[in-house]
Amino acid sequence: MENNSATYPLLSQINNPADLRKLPVQRLPEVCTELRSFIIDALSKNPGHFASSLGAIEFTVALHYVFDTPYDRIVWDVGHQAYSHKILTGRREQFSTNRTLNGISGFPNPEESEYDSFIAGHASNSISAALGMAIASRIKKETRRNVIAVIGDASIAGGLAFEGLNNAAATKSNILIILNDNDMSIAKNVGSLNKYLVNITTSKSYNTLRYNAYKFLRRFHLITESHRGAILRFNNSLKSLISRQQNIFEGLNIRYFGPYDGHDVVRLVRVLSDIKDMDGPRILHLRTVKGKGFEPAEKNPCLWHAPGKFDKTTGELIRSKDDGRLKYQDIFGKTLVELADKNPLIVGITAAMSTGCSMTFMQQKYPQRTFDVGISEGHAVTFSGGLAKDGARPFCCIYSSFLQRGFDEIIHDVAIQNLPVVFCIDRAGLVGEDGVTHHGVFDLAYLRDIPNMTIASPIDEHDLRNLMFTAQKRNSGPFAIRYPRGKSEHADWHNEMQELPIGKGKKLKDGNDIAVLTIGPIGNIAAEAVKEVEEKGVNAAHYDMVFLKPLDIGILQEVADHFSKVVTIEDGTTTGGLGTAVAEWFATNAPHVAVRKIGVPDHFIKQGTVAQLYALCGMDKNSIVTSIIEFSNKDLQS
Repeated sequence: MENNSATYPLLSQINNPADLRKLPVQRLPEVCTELRSFIIDALSKNPGHFASSLGAIEFTVALHYVFDTPYDRIVWDVGHQAYSHKILTGRREQFSTNRTLNGISGFPNPEESEYDSFIAGHASNSISAALGMAIASRIKKETRRNVIAVIGDASIAGGLAFEGLNNAAATKSNILIILNDNDMSIAKNVGSLNKYLVNITTSKSYNTLRYNAYKFLRRFHLITESHRGAILRFNNSLKSLISRQQNIFEGLNIRYFGPYDGHDVVRLVRVLSDIKDMDGPRILHLRTVKGKGFEPAEKNPCLWHAPGKFDKTTGELIRSKDDGRLKYQDIFGKTLVELADKNPLIVGITAAMSTGCSMTFMQQKYPQRTFDVGISEGHAVTFSGGLAKDGARPFCCIYSSFLQRGFDEIIHDVAIQNLPVVFCIDRAGLVGEDGVTHHGVFDLAYLRDIPNMTIASPIDEHDLRNLMFTAQKRNSGPFAIRYPRGKSEHADWHNEMQELPIGKGKKLKDGNDIAVLTIGPIGNIAAEAVKEVEEKGVNAAHYDMVFLKPLDIGILQEVADHFSKVVTIEDGTTTGGLGTAVAEWFATNAPHVAVRKIGVPDHFIKQGTVAQLYALCGMDKNSIVTSIIEFSNKDLQS
């Protein structure tokens, strides 16, 4: 941090929350101002999650000021909003390495800091995790440990969050839930709960009256745990009468406070201090503004969710040079509209990622046939199953990492009934800077075991379109198409779509020394490697398998007839994916064939650029060249 003490006189003195607590409460707004400036400056040069972090600064400062962290636990949901938390907890000087290889993670991670109490990358888990921690503390008979779950208004609509809320009331645990309500997820929030949060009102005078009465009754020992439930029910009834509306949270026997201005840090400190030592589950509802303090982000929080580099003075985004290639997600979105023009049964479904996966093209042209179900991946899958059961052709587009949350529904609600749901799996493979929680490397393995499932991955944008065209013509069976984050292979993306034969791959190059089998766009890197090894004296055949399930047995038999060595390459785990499937077939049908698998190894991969991570995993061109040559020259008898 350049000119540390001069530019950030307060922030430069805060190396941990204990330092923050030394300041008088009246100076906390200055801390927030410096934090906001620091984050804007840092992210303008090293991109990250911008708008959500700016909106969470004040309540983050208040939480660390009031609570004794890290003994008291703050459990973050998702973690997009946790940048100020990282800066206040000893990582200010390292923040310039955010989301970079060997730098700090863009999300809370206990491996990185004792202040990061639980992993945070997927939505809706903070309440359940916080509840578990609170119960563990009670079992261990620890001196009261406060556990705070921070959750956004989009995440709280997820099924897991409701399961946690229900159980929190039943266990009577002392957890505090901070509801960060900015009326946004990544895109505009959807659903009835969001409308409820927008409309909810709570009397400030009622909250004051209730709390003062509570303190009075406790002082004179007129409240006991056995009476608490009855008193809470009376409170709920009284509040409904005063506000003329029922409160869903207090209906669950969770004490509700708010909504409060989430940017008034001094008042937040006072409110948190008041409710900190109350027994039982509580929820503090805060209204915040996504992108607070940076006008362009306030006006367009969706664009500024993760904007990339920008000019911090003008707010102008700095774009990379346009080479004419579209992103795979955009080709998916445009192709879906093209198919929907001709097939009125096609329906688009996404789980809170309409912009990220380019479902917006479908939304704009066919709003009645497009559904953003919010952060509800399991529901998205079953909803798609229901659509397919009664004759629609659903294209359910979910990021690979998030589709994991719908695994049971894929089996139970789609595959068993052999329903024609097309799963368009965006962000498949190593995704880069978002790191361990977001890499989409498991889908090939976890989908391959499911009966009735067809699994394919195109080598380029032309085959993506061909596979989408093929999938919508099927009358039965789930069909998964996986494709990566980032740009396509060619600028001329708009080919005349054709139906591909199911379970058939393509020979890309003849050879006589060794066979290379690939699936997906990583086949293009493999093709370059195959060309280079030939210059080094190794003549390799190259096959694009296209389908993982069903496998092209014709290709495998051809390989078995001509080769004793095979290299498989995939942008997914080597355990359970293409390499495993191929090795299993050869072990049974052609045991003389030896297989070397290239892909993501059996451990979690951290953040970095895709190129860096490919090199780390031995999936870059140079590593593939080395691996092919070494394996080709290896004496299998030794």
